[in-house]
This record gives sequence, structure tokens and C-alpha cells, in this order.
Amino acid sequence: MIERRRRIQVLLQLLGDLLGIALTIPVVYYLRFSSGLLPVDKGIPSISHYLFLIPAALLIWPSVFYFQGLYQRRRIRARWDEAVRLLSGTLLATALLVAASSFYRPPDFTYSRLYFGLIGAVAFPTLLSIRFSIAAILGRIRRSGRNLQHVLVVGAGSLGKSVVERLQLHVEYGFRVVGFLDDDPGLKTKIINGVPVLGATSQMEEIVRTHSIDQIIFALPMSAHHKMSGLIRKADQLLMEIRVVPDFLRFYAARGSIEELDSLPMINLTNIPLQGWNQAVKRSFDLIVGSLMLIFTAPLFPWIAWRIKSVDGGPIFFTQIRTGLDGRSFKMYKFRSMRIDAEEDRKWTRSEDDRVTPIGRFLRRTNLDELPQLINVIKGEMSLIGPRPEQPEFVEKFQQRYPEYNARHRVRAGLTGWAQVNGLRGDSSIRQRISHDIYYIENWSFAFDLKILFRTLFPGKR
Repeated sequence: MIERRRRIQVLLQLLGDLLGIALTIPVVYYLRFSSGLLPVDKGIPSISHYLFLIPAALLIWPSVFYFQGLYQRRRIRARWDEAVRLLSGTLLATALLVAASSFYRPPDFTYSRLYFGLIGAVAFPTLLSIRFSIAAILGRIRRSGRNLQHVLVVGAGSLGKSVVERLQLHVEYGFRVVGFLDDDPGLKTKIINGVPVLGATSQMEEIVRTHSIDQIIFALPMSAHHKMSGLIRKADQLLMEIRVVPDFLRFYAARGSIEELDSLPMINLTNIPLQGWNQAVKRSFDLIVGSLMLIFTAPLFPWIAWRIKSVDGGPIFFTQIRTGLDGRSFKMYKFRSMRIDAEEDRKWTRSEDDRVTPIGRFLRRTNLDELPQLINVIKGEMSLIGPRPEQPEFVEKFQQRYPEYNARHRVRAGLTGWAQVNGLRGDSSIRQRISHDIYYIENWSFAFDLKILFRTLFPGKR
């Protein structure tokens, strides 16, 4: 049943793509030659010559999208990820269509180069709209209680609870959590987030059959790692879809790479994506975008300075030593948002901190207090995107409590980060912040940075 549902979803996406491409060819012809929006110097060619491209386009686009992973059969995919894949796939497919047109064309005819440029510009939003419409329709069907997958979560601890919370938050994915399995006698017959603990892990086979389970999600802590491999083998025999949620905080899953020492293979467990060329690309992006942002926001500086000065006559800027790349300390700049004597009270900043001035509250709410950190970015002490830097005394404290904390210093600290766009600011959970920061470091990509920047500028969008 699950496999049939997946095939239907992929078939809908394929048909939507084919329809979008077939419509794009004549629409672009109209925009280029008949709309009057663009000059036509050499006469209007017959539309039949351009309709001649449709068979090639219907072959090229699905082939490229297939290798871009856009026909992978999975329910959970971030819209941003799909949009980036769709954009890169459309650009590549357009380039291939241009190449094919030199062979696949009517005799004694040359296609308009601007026409092909318009194909990419029209195809991307068209295909994106069709795919998002299909996703919205499927989401509505799932919200109505149809086309659901029954899920069993193995592990009723904090990790399992977090999995259930997220699945319940995204009803459009179509997952209905039937229950938990856990070997803790204290959790027997308990109900967590509205989901019952159905039994122990030894009862997995019986519960899968009784409750018609479609998918099992393992969310066990590292302390239960010794039993997980056996449970996964048992679940595999039940022909279930299996997912594993790693305990990030206790198991730092570094991205390993194979190296060779005189024909002896070695695994480098400290390899991360943000090295070499990628690091140069990110630094160039920081310099260009950071400089532009500083130029565009510079007119705000005098007004902010006047408002801060008019409150108590104190300094405009607040500087503080923070820890950044490779554990090195640097002086971080901010517009002062607290009283002059705030530093005498060395405590963690809270959401309703009485030390914050009225103008400071506005600056914090709008993130304008962070603007001077663009200077840190240009100097190379920080990046636009990365883990937020902490004070050395807090760093020392967190390192003792969480050994994985120091991994955050393998990249430059950032003005904003993956933890912050997920609501982890101020006095939020340190454990969750570390988990999000490590995830960012291990899964960095330029598209990931753009996603975080977009969600920082437009918090309500995902």
C-alpha cells in the first residue's frame, strides 16, 4: 500500500513537470514574439519551429530532475531544498536544450537565443508552482485524515518525544503516531503528548501487526545503542519502512573522509564541508554581502546613536570579548541596548530582562543592535551565517558540561545561525543549540546559508 501511494505521488510530480514544460514552450514563444514586450528585429518565426522543441524538452527535464533527486519517493522534504534543486535542474536542462537545438531543429533555421533565456526564467516558477500546488493538495488530503502512514516510535525519552512533537506539528506530512515502545518500566501505560506507550521493545513484532504499522522510527539514546542493531534487524524482517534519529549530542557524527598513507587507508573524522574552496566561497560571500549591508544600513547609524545617547548619555557601542574560530577571542561590536551598569550583573540575558532600555528593546526586537557586527564580518572575525559566539567564561562552562560544545569553533561565528532561525535564542536550551550548530557544520552548503539568511530576513517563511 505504501509503495503504491509513493508511486502515485511520484507520478503526479512527473505529470506536473511534463505539463509545465509543455506549457512553457508556447508561453515563452508568445512572450518573445507576440506580446510586444520585447523587440522583434528579424520577423516573427512560425510557432511550429518552436513546438518542435517540445519532445526534446519532455525528455531532457525529467531526466535531469531524476538525477537531481526530485523524483525520490519521500514525504518529508523542505520547500527550500526542493526549490534549490528545481532551480539548478532547470538551469542545467535549459543548457542541454540549447545544445540539443543545434542538432534537433528544422533545416535552415536558427532559434532565438533570448528565447532560451526566457525558457529558464518561465520554467522555474511554473514548475515550482505546480509542485507546490500538488504538495498543498496532498497536504490537505492528509489533514483530512486520509492517505496516512501509521508510525511506531521506539524510544519514549526526550529524543522520541521530540520526534512526535515535530510529526504532530507537520500534519501535512501524513504521519499518524500510533504509539511508543520503551523498556523503562516507569513509562509503561503512560501517555506522552497524547501518544500511548504500547509496550516494551520485545513486543515490537506483535504491536506492528496489531496496529497495522507502516513505519518504525528509532529514537533511542546512545546508552541503548547495544540493542539498536538487533531491533533494526528484527524490524527489517517485518518489511517496515525504517528510520533512525541519531542522538546528536552524545554521538558527534562527523563527516568522515578516506585518506591514504602509503596504501594504508585512514578515515579522517574531522573533515567538514566548510574547507578549502567552500571556505573561500563563503568568505567571498561574507565580504561582498557584508559590505553591501553595511553601506545600505549606514544611514541608520546616526539615528540609532542619537536615540541611545538620549536615554542616559552613555556609550553608543557595546563591546565584549567573544570566542570564535579555532577558539580564538575577538572583540564583538553591538549597539548598546542595556543600562550602563548592566555588565556589573553578570547573568544570562532573558527575554524580559529589566536591564534593557526602551530603545534597546526596540533594537533587539528588530535585530538592529547586531548591525555593528558587520564590521566583525568584514574583518574576518565572524561570518554572516554560523553559530552565535559566546563569552569565554560561558564557553569554559559549557565545554565542561557538553564535550561536543567545542566543535562549534571549527567555523567562524555568525550574526545568525541554524539554531537562531529555529527559535533557539537567549535563555533557550543549550543542548538543542549545540545540536543545531553541529548539524549546520556537518551539513553546510551555500544553499543552506542562503536558506538561513532568507529565514532570518523573513522569519515567518520556511
